[in-house]
Amino acid sequence: MIEILFKNWHFIRWLRLVIGLVLMYQAFSGKDQVLGFFGAFLLFQAATNTGCGPSGCAPNITNDKNIDTAKEPEFEIIKPK
Repeated sequence: MIEILFKNWHFIRWLRLVIGLVLMYQAFSGKDQVLGFFGAFLLFQAATNTGCGPSGCAPNITNDKNIDTAKEPEFEIIKPK
């Protein structure tokens, strides 16, 4: 868990942290629970390095060379009579 908290800090993670802290400050000073929820959500994402899905916001790119390529479809020419 400590490795997740202190490793791999990139720009988006820092941005989530800053926006989450600002939202939490605004939520406490304005007594706004909805804003506090969004701030806590962003702070959770920054702390655990999670994002849009289970693999974060990075696209799922595979470099497998064993992927079957689609064969060219066969067409049959139909002539009208």
